[in-house]
Amino acid sequence: MKNRVYWLLCVACVLLSACTPEVHVRKGNQFYAIGEYYDAAAEYKKAYSRTPTKEKEKRGQRAWKMSECYRRINYTAKAIGGYQNAVRYGYPDSMALFYLGQLQQKNGDYKGAIKSYNAFLEKKPGDTLAINGIKGCELAPKWKEQFSLYSIKKEPILTSRRSDFSPALLGDDSDMLYFTSTRNEATGNEISGITGTKSADIFFSRKDDKGKWEQPEPAEGELNSEYDEGACCFSPDGKTMYLTRCTYDSDYPRYAEICTSSRSDASWSKPQLLQISKDTLSSYAHPAVSPDGHWLYFTSDMPGGQGGLDIWRIALTGNGLGGVENVGYPINTPGDEMFPVFRPNGDFYFSSNGHVGMGGLDIIKGTQDSLGVWTLENLKYPMNSSGDDFGITFEGLYNRGYFSTNRGDARGWDHIMSFEHPEVVQTVKGWVYEKDGYELPEGLVYMVGDDGTYLKISVRGDGSFEQEVKPKVNYVFLGTCKGYLNHKEELSVDTSSVSQEFTLQFPLASIENPVLIRNILYEFDSAVLLESSCLALDSLVDLLNENPNVTIELAAHCDYRGKDEYNERLSQRRAESVVNYLMAHGIDSLRLTPVGYGEKRPKVVTRRIAATYDFLNEGDTLTEAFILKFEEEEKQEICNALNRRTEFKVLRTTYKLFDAEAPKPATTEEGAAPVEEQGNKDEDGKTDDGTTGEANSGEGKADAAKPEGKDAEPTTAPAKEK
Repeated sequence: MKNRVYWLLCVACVLLSACTPEVHVRKGNQFYAIGEYYDAAAEYKKAYSRTPTKEKEKRGQRAWKMSECYRRINYTAKAIGGYQNAVRYGYPDSMALFYLGQLQQKNGDYKGAIKSYNAFLEKKPGDTLAINGIKGCELAPKWKEQFSLYSIKKEPILTSRRSDFSPALLGDDSDMLYFTSTRNEATGNEISGITGTKSADIFFSRKDDKGKWEQPEPAEGELNSEYDEGACCFSPDGKTMYLTRCTYDSDYPRYAEICTSSRSDASWSKPQLLQISKDTLSSYAHPAVSPDGHWLYFTSDMPGGQGGLDIWRIALTGNGLGGVENVGYPINTPGDEMFPVFRPNGDFYFSSNGHVGMGGLDIIKGTQDSLGVWTLENLKYPMNSSGDDFGITFEGLYNRGYFSTNRGDARGWDHIMSFEHPEVVQTVKGWVYEKDGYELPEGLVYMVGDDGTYLKISVRGDGSFEQEVKPKVNYVFLGTCKGYLNHKEELSVDTSSVSQEFTLQFPLASIENPVLIRNILYEFDSAVLLESSCLALDSLVDLLNENPNVTIELAAHCDYRGKDEYNERLSQRRAESVVNYLMAHGIDSLRLTPVGYGEKRPKVVTRRIAATYDFLNEGDTLTEAFILKFEEEEKQEICNALNRRTEFKVLRTTYKLFDAEAPKPATTEEGAAPVEEQGNKDEDGKTDDGTTGEANSGEGKADAAKPEGKDAEPTTAPAKEK
């Protein structure tokens, strides 16, 4: 019995010694060293509560460590209590007073914050961050009373019971929203030792037909893992995602890193590390791509900054990444600058606790003049609050969108809100596409304004682009694509008190394929051009003037009906009529070659024509034998009308290019192709509106029932597709 009692006493002593404050401190230190602040805070709290009040120095140390952890995981109220205890027990580091002031400001206790900042300034006079903190505490109540054009509202469908932050809009109509969330639907079942929640994943929502956001789901593909993923952005073409990822290691600190993922439809590939530098002891997070796609901005604590977390950038080139550079003053401060974002018009947004603000992270807007001088503006209330406000995203060119904030959340969890700021925005929207064909996603548009504007705009996947324009400016737009002729449009923007959207079309003529030019019409059984053809021919004049180094063949075609010799003669005369018109309007005759092919070259069905007429397939050749296979007269007539056409094709792109006084090419991109012209005429040579049109009936007619050389065209010609 005595031995048993002795054994139990020994076990009790071992258990008691295992639960001493020092043991919890050691465990807390281990968690803290690898960045698991949530777990570390729990251990420090146990150590603090088991430390006798008479051991003031140890209680001060443990209160400090505990509050440092709470501050990092946004447990603001608990962190305030910890710092107050550290100060009360005489913890010697004056930063306890500074952080106490910051957190009191973040909690909306501006009077208490000013008192703490002033106490800190007594120990460290002239500190910029403390001075800015006091200014922010004095200004915040005034900002809340000021009228603001900004309006904000909660987005319940995007909100969970955990953190949701850093929204990023994607899509030509901003109808897709990606954001970071620690909600229960995130990958895996483990609770993070860093935050006490699940590891963050990237989630996705799409707008329905009524413009409402659907229930968010994890992003498709291999994007998410058991690690933390989030704070993402997209390349201008929307094909590449840049995202922040934090991996796990039980023995070492975990530093954030930036990865890339590529998109196939709605699915994203497995993230690949983007090695910004060889420094493995610094973090890289919160990527943002500049609107021109040339720079990647990000947040880092790498050496050489202004202090805390700074915003840096690195060049994105065709040969990889360039050198890293700090964006410097006045953007960066001794505090933390994070979450850089660009508005499509070039305005730069970021969040900071180092600039004068309302508390926590405030959203700051930066604009740069022609000399590169920055002007910074705090967005004030209601966009900013005493809490953390960050991660803004914009809906196209408009000053509306979404941002994240933890205002009013006692747990410090972030939620997504929408915002809108009414303003007059004048924009131009355009489409680059193959003439009588489909979109050209590889197209480029050069935008030149008489105010000095010179932009090179990449188009989206559907060949479209959108750009802001300024009042009282005259613009020239040049649509280009390799393998196609250029197309120029001009736009003069007037002063307006309302928002406007201008629309431009850039149909590019292919160098390699015939291109249809519609509505060139002739008198019945004649080569005389109708006056209604002038509009189409004038467009061809403009095209040739915009591409002065191009020579073309102007070809006229007939269907199989009628005698070959007659059709060839008539088509030759018609081709010559078009050439004569072009010459009369200033086009050099050496650039024009008229050819009448008659029925020798039947039309080959293109993808666009096949999409318009479901009985035709891409690649079909509309020969007489092919057409007569159709029993329906309507289908035969459509095929015959497709054969009756006038088209041009490019012969050379170097005409006078190397002459001493040769005209300069409109762009370095080559591109052009045969152009077809087509009207809508019935077999009487009339268009579908009753006017006389292109026809080869009359001479050589075999009989009244079957006119030879009939040059009518389909009443439903393929429409231009953006």
